[in-house]
Amino acid sequence: PVLTDSNNNTVEAAKYLVGVGRADCTGPVAQVPLMGYANPEQVGGGLLSRLYSRAFIVADAEGSARVAFVSADIGMVSQRVRLEVLKQLRSKYGTLYRQDNVVLSGTHTHSGPGGYFQYTLFWITSKGLVRPALSAIVNGIVKSIDIAHENMKKGRLFINRGTVENSQINRSPFSYLENPESERNRYSSNTDKEMVVLKMVDEDGHELGLISWFAVHPVSMNNSNHLVNSDNVGYASYLFEQEKNKGMLPGEGSFVAAFASSNLGDVSPNTRGPFCANTGESCDNPQSSCPVGGAAMCMAKGPGNDMFESTRIIGQNIYQKAKELYEKASQEVTGAVSSAHQWVNMSDVTVELNATHTAKTCKPALGHSFAAGTIDGVGAFNFTQGSVEGDPFWDQIRDQLLGEPSNETKACHKPKPILFSTGEMTWPHPWHPDIVDVQIAAIGSLAILAVPGEFTTMSGRRLREAVQREFDSHGTRGMNVVIAGLCNVYTHYITTYEEYQVQRYEAASTIYGPHTLSAYIQLYRGLAKAIALNATEELPRGPEPPLFNVTSLTLLPSLGAENAPATKTFGDVLEEVRQEYREGEVAEVTFVGANPRNSAENATEHNFLMVERFSNISGSWRAVLNDASWDTRFYWSKGFRGQSNVTIEWHIPAGTEPGVYRLRYFGHYKKRVNLFRIITVPFEGSSSAFHIT
Repeated sequence: PVLTDSNNNTVEAAKYLVGVGRADCTGPVAQVPLMGYANPEQVGGGLLSRLYSRAFIVADAEGSARVAFVSADIGMVSQRVRLEVLKQLRSKYGTLYRQDNVVLSGTHTHSGPGGYFQYTLFWITSKGLVRPALSAIVNGIVKSIDIAHENMKKGRLFINRGTVENSQINRSPFSYLENPESERNRYSSNTDKEMVVLKMVDEDGHELGLISWFAVHPVSMNNSNHLVNSDNVGYASYLFEQEKNKGMLPGEGSFVAAFASSNLGDVSPNTRGPFCANTGESCDNPQSSCPVGGAAMCMAKGPGNDMFESTRIIGQNIYQKAKELYEKASQEVTGAVSSAHQWVNMSDVTVELNATHTAKTCKPALGHSFAAGTIDGVGAFNFTQGSVEGDPFWDQIRDQLLGEPSNETKACHKPKPILFSTGEMTWPHPWHPDIVDVQIAAIGSLAILAVPGEFTTMSGRRLREAVQREFDSHGTRGMNVVIAGLCNVYTHYITTYEEYQVQRYEAASTIYGPHTLSAYIQLYRGLAKAIALNATEELPRGPEPPLFNVTSLTLLPSLGAENAPATKTFGDVLEEVRQEYREGEVAEVTFVGANPRNSAENATEHNFLMVERFSNISGSWRAVLNDASWDTRFYWSKGFRGQSNVTIEWHIPAGTEPGVYRLRYFGHYKKRVNLFRIITVPFEGSSSAFHIT
């Protein structure tokens, strides 16, 4: 779009006030279990790329009505995170940012630290409530909103949409096929390939940022990974921001590019599909099971030779399409800014199925197939997907440990065989939420449906269509309806009623029972109607969610005093770099290290490493990369007697300028001063200089 005339005057007046911001939310990169695959073995052991919170605020020209949309590089937004963020915003801004006009969405990376939940189920695989992880996320989100708030300026928005190819498959195609044929025939694919891009510029046409919504699981990095990173969508953000913030280190610069989640429930980036790890044959069957080794052997493969390459390929695809849509975006967004929100007790919603029949949602419960996991991350033991029968062995263990589900809950969830009746488990706190946020943020013709979990492809289509029809019926035509996933509180999956009947992983994880989707459709139609009729003030607030009085409760090892090996000190080199490398090779150095958790607890934005190049002109070292770069890897390994090592790798990319380089490490160690006091001491180390030829 041409924004200026020959005298350089803006042709069109700015329609909105727009602000963007980015802040670090990485948290502890060691010893905290990663959130996503629910695999207790998958514990953080270093850093591939930083995690960021990206905030976008749009207000009408007077600044009276506004919405804030945040996409954070985390597994999902938990209720605990949301309640703490809202509390901080209230103390800073009064009633400017509230539960109705702030949308918090997680990208759904499966390689970020866990431990930021207040419901008990999520404590099991993330070693409880880990305060440093929770604080890093909450503070990062608030800081990104602060930055966006301070940078509000007159601006314009443009929307565009297009198709992304070769980047997803449906990982539960047998469930999808349960949907009515007449419905499936209306779509060309069993995944949503459409990407929606919102472009933001200021009144002079200077670029501010973008939000892309696209449905794909960020699980290109599999559950054998121990490096914290933002996965494929995070790599897309990185590429876009590096492109726009020329000459800046990763994570720096004013342009903000968010690649947000959508209805990704049954969508995998592992495009080669499921294969048996032991025999190499396909296991694309209703149980995702292998002849030898069962379901635990069935794993999906990405397009690359390893998970790092797959992450880059999928991320690159997503970035390319977003860039093309961004550059060509010409449809301007205009109109009022508004938002609608309710808290709902999802365990007790009466759904009107038609004129004569009603149904109810259930107390939360997880089915047997939940424990099977998916082809992106298999479960433990001998659970398989698609089980509509219980297993007497596991049921008995469950009854002994956790109590048998009530007859009412069993009947409500049919045909799901219940593994964990979480809605009836309250020790030491409830295991799952009852009170859930439903929310729509509208900016002119764009309606963002903030959903509290993972809608499958068809569930998302039904929801979008119902909301679109609702807007139309009240005279608000031509709305661009987008789903933003993993918002505000995590409630696992939402499948269609038909998909629910075959109880694969996504259905077993639809915690409020078979009518969950119908209930959400009813609720979101109510929100859309309120927005269309300008009656959002009249919506009942609903029951406020609880904030449990638990500040920290964790099985993480405590941080004790640390030691360097005899004759060495922290930051000394143990294994040196070679003297020269070519592009495509890996420069690697190992240092006497210390627990990276010390740094996370000492500084909000600690940078662990630098790649520096010697400048002959200035006669000094210049930083070329930091630890947010996808070309560097930071590994921490714990030894004995309070000792540990850090290895830094630089995977030297094609096109690296020849010259003299070095790798630097920055850490903190714990030192005992006396019987009662341990202090944290910063230190650094550097490799020798090496040549790139």
